[in-house]
Amino acid sequence: MRNSLLIAASVLAITLTMSLGACSDSSTKVSDAAKEAETTMSETIPFTMPSVDMPAIDNVLLAEFKGPYGGVPAFDQMDLAALEPALTWGMEKNLKEIEAIANNPEPPTFANTILPMEKSGAELDRVFRYWGIWSSNMSSPEFRAIQGEMSPKISEFSSKITQNEKLFARVKAVYESDAVKAMRPDQQRLVKLTYDGFARNGATLNTKDKARYAAINKRLSTLHTKFGNNVLADEEGYVLYINEDQLSGLSEGYIKSAAATATANGKEGQYAITNTRSSMSPFLTYSDERDLRQKVWETYYSRGDNGDEHDNNAIIAETLQLRDERVALLGYDNYAQWRLADRMAGTPERALELMEAVWPAAIARVEEEVADMQAIADKEGANIKIAPWDYRYYAEKVRKDKYDLDSDEVKQYLQLDKLTDAMFYVAGELFNFNFTPVPEGSVPVFHPDVNAWEVTDKTTGENVGVWYLDPFARPGKRSGAWATTYRSHTSYDGVTNVLSSNNSNFVKAAPGEPVLISWDDANTFFHEFGHALHSLAGKAVYPGLNGGVRDYTEFQSQLLERWLSTDYVVENFLVHAETGKPMPAELRQKIKDAATFNQGFATTEYLASALVDMRYHTTDPKGIDPDKFERETLESLGMPDEIVMRHRSPHFGHIFSGEGYSAGYYGYMWADVLTSDASEAFTEAPGGFYDKDVAAKLVKYLFEPRNAMDPAEAYRAFRGKDADIAPLMRDRGFPVPE
Repeated sequence: MRNSLLIAASVLAITLTMSLGACSDSSTKVSDAAKEAETTMSETIPFTMPSVDMPAIDNVLLAEFKGPYGGVPAFDQMDLAALEPALTWGMEKNLKEIEAIANNPEPPTFANTILPMEKSGAELDRVFRYWGIWSSNMSSPEFRAIQGEMSPKISEFSSKITQNEKLFARVKAVYESDAVKAMRPDQQRLVKLTYDGFARNGATLNTKDKARYAAINKRLSTLHTKFGNNVLADEEGYVLYINEDQLSGLSEGYIKSAAATATANGKEGQYAITNTRSSMSPFLTYSDERDLRQKVWETYYSRGDNGDEHDNNAIIAETLQLRDERVALLGYDNYAQWRLADRMAGTPERALELMEAVWPAAIARVEEEVADMQAIADKEGANIKIAPWDYRYYAEKVRKDKYDLDSDEVKQYLQLDKLTDAMFYVAGELFNFNFTPVPEGSVPVFHPDVNAWEVTDKTTGENVGVWYLDPFARPGKRSGAWATTYRSHTSYDGVTNVLSSNNSNFVKAAPGEPVLISWDDANTFFHEFGHALHSLAGKAVYPGLNGGVRDYTEFQSQLLERWLSTDYVVENFLVHAETGKPMPAELRQKIKDAATFNQGFATTEYLASALVDMRYHTTDPKGIDPDKFERETLESLGMPDEIVMRHRSPHFGHIFSGEGYSAGYYGYMWADVLTSDASEAFTEAPGGFYDKDVAAKLVKYLFEPRNAMDPAEAYRAFRGKDADIAPLMRDRGFPVPE
């Protein structure tokens, strides 16, 4: 049940994805507790899974994973016709398993209540793995029809479990029992998380309020699905085709890719600018055609906001009202209060405190950046005032002028294949992992673009798992980059290995050409690999401890970005696409000198989204007009005219196509505080970013436990103190607060 409920929640979310105080004296105690948990991780408690009679059904989506590496998903046998019956059968069986646990006549214990719940829903878990592929990587009108029909049913299924009174009574009895005190720390945390999961999702409500709570969740699942599909429809429906005489400023590699995409879409002789960030961003950076830059910019930032059948504004308004009503049933003043209660930040006020501490420095830097850009535009006689569609273009000119740094020149050293090898090297040095391509045809994949590697321990040769990579953009694949885990490490019922994946939207190169990506995209590539490593390195005993606290789980991935610019990676993997020569020292120095360049833009566009997200979820949503609310909120913040939110409300999938990041987009900055602070642990160490002792602590306390330890305690065990905001401000070139 634990897996199936977590995955059900993520299905609904995907249906379109700390203390800042002084040092603590408790770090020694925390370290001791962590050691105790670690030394007993392999211990298991015998339990019996209740037997449930169900008529057999022949369905590949329900079947146990078969083949090498402990079994792998049958991606090559995915049949959309099998999805609905598999979901229906899986949910029915899971509910019967839950009923058997809830009606156990024996007194509730960890072994007869919590553990069977962890084990239940195994078949349904597997179905959800395939659902995720269809939803994120291979969407189609046929799948979206099934998605729209099944999402409310999945919500109803989840509610039947979280509102099962007999089951909750047993969970509560275990939670309040004296036996908990004698359990290992990770077992205590599992019990607490299980109890909180029920209490935070309506289990304590009266019958009338439970029914309303479930009805709200059902409606929200429909809205989340429609929101995400609307965005995807606008990404697929708005492709700009341009001619040869409109290519000025664009790189040869970009032109070839655009031509290949156009040809694939039946527009041979033209060039396709797709409505995705990976296509939009380089076009706005390099195209000399200002009218086309404006058109591409407006199309991209208008996704979900075109007043047509795919417009998301009404969905946003209803979503906010329903979320507010739902948490009011639980006694919360607003949605953000409920959402942050189990996050590191704890309260909306603490999250806002961090963001508002950084915001003034960010917009002050934007003013400086715009002045630099306007000066160049004036010098060139452009006779313009810098507009949002000019920002990337003139920022690149400033970069060249100030630092003699050409992003396209840097791009020639960022080959996707070489960057993949670089990530493997880092994983080997820090985690002792080895990545080996699996024999061709031995592991099924869901698309020809997908490749797989076996992950082993470098010392013992023991299999850790399999890592999949789906790198390229295509129709039916949602935008952005993300990590997915098809199977996590557990050891409570036999040891399982890990099946992890990374997914990107790089523009595929023309045949025979290397895939070259930007420095920002390379950072994102490393970031998502950090998520994969967090999964691959995990040593949690129980499925319920393989989740994470959202404003903490971004920390591990953001931290891994730092290894992209380490000397060994730059010298050995960032080699020129044509000459094969390493990046020259002069260019490396330019990149280093420009490290804080354009931080005004990067920080402001992100923080604007995070602040609007928090304001949405701390404001009474009655009668809200999303377009007006967004505009007035940004005006009150003093948002520069030359920048827009990184994710405008009508396509802000993080917060409106599900609830994973709703009232939680601040979490990237929260995690970045940890990242900057943790990075200094490496820079202060004798071996720098490859220091063996610091790396060992990194793996032991920040990656292996997953959610088996409280994040704040885990961080103190690693660092010996709480994180501080000063390193973040230094990293961004902002003034450090007194």
